Amino acid sequence: MAAEDVTPNRRRGGELRVVLGPATTGATTGFLGVLRMAPGEYVSEHYHPYSEEFLYVVAGALTVRVDGEPVELAAGEGLLVPKDVRHSVRNSTGEPAEAVFHLCPLAPRPELGHVDTEPLPAPAQPQPDVGGVR
Repeated sequence: MAAEDVTPNRRRGGELRVVLGPATTGATTGFLGVLRMAPGEYVSEHYHPYSEEFLYVVAGALTVRVDGEPVELAAGEGLLVPKDVRHSVRNSTGEPAEAVFHLCPLAPRPELGHVDTEPLPAPAQPQPDVGGVR
């Protein structure tokens, strides 16, 4: 599965593509995707009541706010965001950034997977399709 074969979603900010997940490959335990962010872009604050999130920066640099505290990540660095922990991601640099993310385990239903805690940058865009009822 190629990231370019997945429709990007910008609902929460940045460009999110779920590459390996229930909807794309039939995954049953989690999903993996790519986050691309232009300078100044951000992913709004949210948390996952059922899943841990693993974030690994492939290119550029990102600031992840974890429970309000900034964590700076450069290419080659990763971060674990535990369940129920509020977090957001921002590209505060003048260069594009790219990260890989993985969430597991899956929520019982896709709509339960994310809880948004601030306004979304693109609320009119549909919810990302990570798959049907599990």
